[in-house]
Amino acid sequence: MVSFMVRLKFASEDRADVAEILRQLTLASRREPGCVSYIAHQVHGDPDTVLIYEQYQDQSALDAHAKSAHFKQYAVGGLYQKMRERSREDLVALV
Repeated sequence: MVSFMVRLKFASEDRADVAEILRQLTLASRREPGCVSYIAHQVHGDPDTVLIYEQYQDQSALDAHAKSAHFKQYAVGGLYQKMRERSREDLVALV
């Protein structure tokens, strides 16, 4: 299992666009065969920061996600163009 969180910061004026891009990216990503979980969160008290929790069956499923047309359209062509900061935290399950 491959699990991680991505933290993205955006400008306030992009909030509505970012929400729509995330909606489209989330719907498409959840349909991927190897996607276990894909959940975008807005940080409570900081509406310009988004956390995306992602979980894939294995590395090949994550690689397929990164190569997908919807990732290129909505993440690379959308979110990455609007983000001010980005970080990723890889997670290891304890149980």
